[in-house]
Amino acid sequence: MKHFTGLMPCLSAFVLLSSCGQKARQKADLNRQKPNIIFIYSDDLGIGDLSCYGATKIHTPNIDRLAGQGAQFSNAYATSATSTPSRFGLLTGMYPWRQTNTGIAPGNSELIIDTTCVTLADMLKEAGYATGVVGKWHLGLGPKGGTNFNRKIRPNAQDIGFDYEFIIPATVDRVPCVFVENGEVVGLDPEDPITVSYHQKVGNWPTGEENPELVKLKPSQGHNNTIINGIPRIGWMTGGKAALWNDEEIADVITNKAKAFIGEHQDEPFFLYMGTQDVHVPRIPHPRFAGKSGLGTRGDVILQLDWTIGEIMHTLDSLNLAENTILIVTSDNGPVIDDGYQDQALERLGGHTPMGIYRGGKYSVYEAGTRVPFIIRWPAQIKPTKQQALFSQIDVYASMASLVGRPLHKGAAPDSQECLNTLLGKDDTNRPYIVQQNLNNTLSLIKGQWKYIEPSKAPAIEFWTKMELGNNPSPQLYDLSADPQEQWNVAQQHPEVVKELSEELAAIKSQRPQKK
Repeated sequence: MKHFTGLMPCLSAFVLLSSCGQKARQKADLNRQKPNIIFIYSDDLGIGDLSCYGATKIHTPNIDRLAGQGAQFSNAYATSATSTPSRFGLLTGMYPWRQTNTGIAPGNSELIIDTTCVTLADMLKEAGYATGVVGKWHLGLGPKGGTNFNRKIRPNAQDIGFDYEFIIPATVDRVPCVFVENGEVVGLDPEDPITVSYHQKVGNWPTGEENPELVKLKPSQGHNNTIINGIPRIGWMTGGKAALWNDEEIADVITNKAKAFIGEHQDEPFFLYMGTQDVHVPRIPHPRFAGKSGLGTRGDVILQLDWTIGEIMHTLDSLNLAENTILIVTSDNGPVIDDGYQDQALERLGGHTPMGIYRGGKYSVYEAGTRVPFIIRWPAQIKPTKQQALFSQIDVYASMASLVGRPLHKGAAPDSQECLNTLLGKDDTNRPYIVQQNLNNTLSLIKGQWKYIEPSKAPAIEFWTKMELGNNPSPQLYDLSADPQEQWNVAQQHPEVVKELSEELAAIKSQRPQKK
């Protein structure tokens, strides 16, 4: 009896642990019902760059397979024709032109999303998701006044909802050319501190302007500051030599980090926000892809991007996660051919049309500036479909909140509208309107068949790329149903439409939409 009595606490503990274990398993099962969410932002990818969108000079089999298994959108839009503002709009659910510091960020910019903002990552974290960001960031790091890369960087992505970060601070053509993991520069030698400036040269490292003989990829415009790995960049840096990335290996590094995040969180719902550097300049493919496209290095890095997507898909398959994982692949803005380096992107096009049938491209308020590839796969819920409805990336936030059953915080995601059934391809309801933004913050409004572009005194041509921006001192009006290439400005023939749309755009600009 003594021995039996002595066993009672152990038995009680065993029963309690069994009960707790059962509850934990039940909770895990409940969590597993929530779909994982992976959002992959490619960089400068055009709607004509993928074979599933009609490209014939290049083949993207992994992305094609993704499109064939999900909803492929033909009328989806980024909020903006450049990187930083599009990323800001996606994560905040607020049009970037409502905030003054959302232009293309330098590599030492402070974090431009206020830490009090309830971001998409914050919302999903509140819903029980593990959250991570891997790859291109371009939303700044650190406090007002700029980033100190030699100590723990705060605020960082972890202060706006992400549990884990492994990021490229800005773009691959901007210094500093280092990775940042959870607020710390990866591999930094404290005896070799980093100094970064976008105003003047720092240190004695060679530059493209002073030492062109050391350059392996010559600039076509700009891009003549500090040389890293034989490539002249935008901005000056010195120090951090042990931390510098290898350009040929960037895709492998961030893909492996993304795969590791998925594996580490396979037993709980997770949100992974992944930004690729492809197909942004400088286009430096891994030797596996160099010369394989026949279209020069721009084509080669499209193949590299397709490989990256394939690696993520394979990881989901191997972990039996694909069925209940939402995988979105899109672009932050439209394509650009010559974006600052002599990489023969134009000469090697070979009939390839990155812009598809559309006018403009990156930086432009014309259609190719923001009409982008957008593919979403969720085998458990989405039937393969070609989705024709108007959709904006600004609505990902509210749609995901609806999906996971989270009411929006007061003031959060003020411009994001719930379009979940459209996003999932279950109906073809158009968004009421689309707002587009170009490099100079000129806006356009698409509503029904019409596209109105507000008057602007900004330059008509982007200096570096010679891209037409869509700026004009007079209003522009295009009938996209008859003229998707925006060849005929019919503003004078339809003054009543110009008046209606200009007033509606002014109303949108003047106040944040109220939640319904």
